[in-house]
Amino acid sequence: MAYLGKTYPSTLHHNASASTHNLAKCLRKTETEAEKILWQKIRNRKCGGLKFRRQHPFQKFILDFYCHEIGLTIEVDGGIHDNPDVLEHDSNRTFELENVGVKVLRFRNQDVLENIDEVLKCIIDFAETYNTSSLRPSEGEGS
Repeated sequence: MAYLGKTYPSTLHHNASASTHNLAKCLRKTETEAEKILWQKIRNRKCGGLKFRRQHPFQKFILDFYCHEIGLTIEVDGGIHDNPDVLEHDSNRTFELENVGVKVLRFRNQDVLENIDEVLKCIIDFAETYNTSSLRPSEGEGS
C-alpha cells in the first residue's frame, strides 16, 4: 500500500482541523526555553513510562504536552498568563478539556526552569493515581 501522508485517528486529536495541525507544527519549532527543558525530561517515556506528544492538536486547541494513555495535558505558562483576560481564557479552556475527559496540569515557566525535579515528581504522582483499569487503551487495542 502506498504511503499518502499521515492519518490521525479522531480519538487522538478529537477532529482537530488541518490548520490546527499546521499551527502545532510551527509551534514545535518556536518552543520556549521551559518547554525545551521539560520536553527533554519527558520525551521517549522518560517520565513515569508515559508517552507524551508536544504541541499536540486537540479539537480547536494545541496542547503543550499530551499523554493520550491517561488523557493528561501539561501546560507550561509564562507571565502573560497572569493577565486577567488570559486567566479567564485558561479557565474556560481547562473546563472544555475536562468536559471531554482530558486532565490539565499547569506549571509556570519559572517552576520548570528552577525546579524541574519537583515538576517531574508532580507529573509522576498524578499519573500514579491511575490504575490500569482507568488507563485508556492504546491505539489498535480493544478492536
